[in-house]
Amino acid sequence: MNKKNITRVKATAAERFNDADWAAFDTLSDEEVVAQAKNDPDAQPSSAAELQQFQRAVNVKTIRKQLAMTQEEFAHAFQLSLATLRDWEQARTQPDQAARTLLKIIAHNPDLVREALSQYPLAD
Repeated sequence: MNKKNITRVKATAAERFNDADWAAFDTLSDEEVVAQAKNDPDAQPSSAAELQQFQRAVNVKTIRKQLAMTQEEFAHAFQLSLATLRDWEQARTQPDQAARTLLKIIAHNPDLVREALSQYPLAD
């Protein structure tokens, strides 16, 4: 395959929804919207088993903002990679289990985490 003949196009969110008839949608009642959604095979509700497997996402940006810290300050204070923090906040990647646990502890008691990490400073 000759890669010179391949055109890659990345649709924006707005472009993906341009074919929707929003005027017709706006005329529907809430009950009609729910009924149509239930009839859509691609939009079926999750089963109880599927819901059990869901994990609540840790909102890193909210935690950081509650601490009134910049991304740089937060990353430095909690010994995190700035690039990783940015990826989490922009939902490019998700924190793994260990990182989610650390973030929950930071949200609950940031001073304790700072104190603990001060015992093990990063090498510059």
